Amino acid sequence: MEVEQWILCPACNGKTRTKIRGDTILEKFPLFCPKCKAETLVNVRQLHIVVVNRPDAKTQSR
Repeated sequence: MEVEQWILCPACNGKTRTKIRGDTILEKFPLFCPKCKAETLVNVRQLHIVVVNRPDAKTQSR
């Protein structure tokens, strides 16, 4: 049986809507967190998640 796990948000440690398996490879994937509304670029290889870019502040909307 394949190992599956949810990707956790690097900003708030909340569960995102993205699930990965042991053979999943993602490069510069825009990970969105519905809890804190943050978007972060991540790389994923063999269930190991590396944050590529974490924005400092949210964009302003008018």
